[in-house]
Amino acid sequence: MAETIDLTGDGGVLKTIVKRAKPEAIGPCDNLPLVDVHYEGTLAETGEVFDTTHEDNTIFSFEIGKGSVIKAWDVALRTMKVGEVAKITCKSDYAYGTAGSPPEIPPNATLIFEVELVACRPRKGSSVASVSDERARLEELKRQREMAAAQKEEEKKKREEAKAAAAARIQAKMDAKKGGGKGKAKGGK
Repeated sequence: MAETIDLTGDGGVLKTIVKRAKPEAIGPCDNLPLVDVHYEGTLAETGEVFDTTHEDNTIFSFEIGKGSVIKAWDVALRTMKVGEVAKITCKSDYAYGTAGSPPEIPPNATLIFEVELVACRPRKGSSVASVSDERARLEELKRQREMAAAQKEEEKKKREEAKAAAAARIQAKMDAKKGGGKGKAKGGK
């Protein structure tokens, strides 16, 4: 079972690593404060998904420490490495607090995010070259995500076909037993 780490010391932000990064992977720092993440957020109370980048296969980017995201993300992403996937449980004090974020997030809600740190980068000027490089990089990430999603869909289809085939075999055996039992009784007299 994966270890859960209390990142704030008060149970406000808990992190459980779902997939470890490679040992040589980098993480966000003062020189690499911009992060790209892939995530899905759910309400702890109901399990309802309130936000995700999985549906449209997008990447969410922000700068750590600027207050542009909930406090829990600034805390948790600082501890992650590129390629790592973690489950982050955020008490309301580290998320949207007593106000919530209606209509999706009620007041005082505990949130659970599964977050993948896709990349961390330095701040850049907005030169034409850096913008096109960034666009190309994000397109490549999107292409990789689409390939992974297609592979998962294919695996899901294969599992469903295997389940259907197994159910058909079981049904055929049950039908054969029913049919065989009746025939023996008739033929015995």
